[in-house]
Amino acid sequence: MGPGSRMPTERQIAEKHGVSRTVVREAVHQLKSRGLLVTRQGAGIFIADHQNRPLAFDPEVMESVEAVVQVVEVRRVIEGEIAALAAQRANRAQVANIRRKLAAIDAAASAGGDGVDEDLEFHRAIGEACGNPQFGQIVAFLEQYLRDAMRVTRANEARRLDFMEAVRSEHRAIYDAIAARDSAGARKRALEHLANGRRRLELGGLLRPSPAGRPSLRASTKPGNTSLPQQRPQSKRRPA
Repeated sequence: MGPGSRMPTERQIAEKHGVSRTVVREAVHQLKSRGLLVTRQGAGIFIADHQNRPLAFDPEVMESVEAVVQVVEVRRVIEGEIAALAAQRANRAQVANIRRKLAAIDAAASAGGDGVDEDLEFHRAIGEACGNPQFGQIVAFLEQYLRDAMRVTRANEARRLDFMEAVRSEHRAIYDAIAARDSAGARKRALEHLANGRRRLELGGLLRPSPAGRPSLRASTKPGNTSLPQQRPQSKRRPA
């Protein structure tokens, strides 16, 4: 298949390669975020026919938790504005979709999952609701660098009930602000969520602030490794 060729359907790809449709859907989403596939309304998905080089970070960006924190800082620059725009522009169906994605995170955690895919889909839904497809493309592009990192943060948060409750509360606050059409509130809650996520890594022992204010590693932890520093479980104390 070459540039301009129509892709097989999701079901056909899944059956041919013996994988689930969820796996195929995620792979297609990643390829679309890199500009390698394009959707044509009413016609299907096609291989992009342009030769532009897709945006990509240095491969070493995933070599440490510190490097991933730097990618999160890139995300923080746009995440607040995306939430603010979603509060202004999301239609009723998009708000309902964000609510469903929020509920899916709790359902995954209750079923014993790590909730990473559901967490990413929640933020993706907000990006899709902001009324600017370019923001959605940027969020989708960053996902490939954040997925393994999020597995570390979710594992860290799962060790403490107060962390888990804080994350749940932060997600809910973002949704509530968007549903209430509170643009300033949505921006504030989204930025707080990202800042608190980094703070939880520090409290969990994965990061410590350096004298220059930049994060440095407390433990040798790569994003693909969710083996975290040992810590006594806590159930009542909330992070500052």
